[in-house]
This record gives sequence, C-alpha cells and structure tokens, in this order.
Amino acid sequence: MANIQVAFLLSLLMALTFCCLTFAVDPASLQDFCVADSNNQVKLNGFACKNPTWVQANDFSFSGLHNPGNTGNPFGSAITPVTVAQIPALNTLGISLVRIDYAPWGVVVPHYHPRATEIITVVEGSLEVGFVTSNPDNRLISKTLRKGDVFVFPIGLVHFQRNVGHMNAVTISGLNSQNPGVITIGNAVFGSKPDISNDILAKAFQVDKNIVNQIQGKF
Repeated sequence: MANIQVAFLLSLLMALTFCCLTFAVDPASLQDFCVADSNNQVKLNGFACKNPTWVQANDFSFSGLHNPGNTGNPFGSAITPVTVAQIPALNTLGISLVRIDYAPWGVVVPHYHPRATEIITVVEGSLEVGFVTSNPDNRLISKTLRKGDVFVFPIGLVHFQRNVGHMNAVTISGLNSQNPGVITIGNAVFGSKPDISNDILAKAFQVDKNIVNQIQGKF
C-alpha cells in the first residue's frame, strides 16, 4: 500500500511539473504569419489577422532605416522604431527593431521597456550605456561601448544611453516584442495626466513641494 501511495505522489509531482513547464512559454504559432489588420475593431492581445489572400510584400517591409533621425531637440537623440506599427507582419512574431541617432553628448533618458529585453549594438561612435538593478540593491551596471560593441538591457530594468564622443553616434537595437513599449521615468513621474500629488512626490524625493511644482511644469 505504501508503495502505491509513493508511486501516486511521484506521478502527481511529474504531472504538475509538466503542467508548469507547458504554461511557462508562449504557444507555438499555428500559421505562417498573422499580418496585423489595423482596421479591425476586434480587441486582442495584439492585432487581428488580415486575410492571407490580401497580404502583400509591403506588409513585411520597411524603408528608411538608413536615414538619420533629427537630433535637434533638448535630448540630442532621435529614435526610429520598426515595430508592428511600421511592419504589420511583425504581429505575433515577438520581435522589433529601433535605430537611435545621437548628437555629440546626446542622451536617451532613463526609461524601461515593460514588454521586452533590448540588445543594442553600436554602428558608429562611442556610447556610455547602463541599467539599474531592482530594489533593494539598485546597482548601476554601466560600460562605454565602441563601434561594433553589443550590450543587453534586461526586460523591465531602467536604462539609458549617452554619446560620449565629439561625433554623431548611431545604434541599432533588437527587442523581443512586436510592441515593447517605453516608459520614460521623468514623463511617467512628473508628467502624468492628471498630475501625481506634489505631496506624494515631495515625500518620495525628499524635496520641497515648490521644486516638484517646477519640475512638473517642465512636462
């Protein structure tokens, strides 16, 4: 009897392990592609599929990534995304691309991607990059990259880039989401609509409310 109980428990444990492993990954695609139909009003986690017979080569392509972005802004950087919004065929494929241009000392301000890990490679110039680990350590992991160097920003962690050279810089990033999203820390905290109460922000940052009001005014 004891042996039967042990065998049952082992079988149950194996079944639970298999179940957990089964649901730990995304399901395999059931079709060749699912080109996004942006006109479809059906709400999905992604986009409804266009009729395959209507699909054209243009649904799978994007032109213009060779063109420099306009860095004439206060941050000195320009982002050219290639997500499902630019290539409908990225729908359900779990990847996207970004070109970033940097003026000398231009920055991509601290931000994070809620749905993607980012791998970045320097095409031209030199770049300081870094990310901050989660609480309670909040450790800064940073490095200066040169042309051809590659760096990874783990999903959900705050990170930044800065051109540390006297020439323009260019990077290309790959992200493992068709729509990785971006949350810029300054905009989220000080530029929310409606504003987060200045009482809360003053206590969070241990500063006077007037300072919070001044920062919120810039957003």
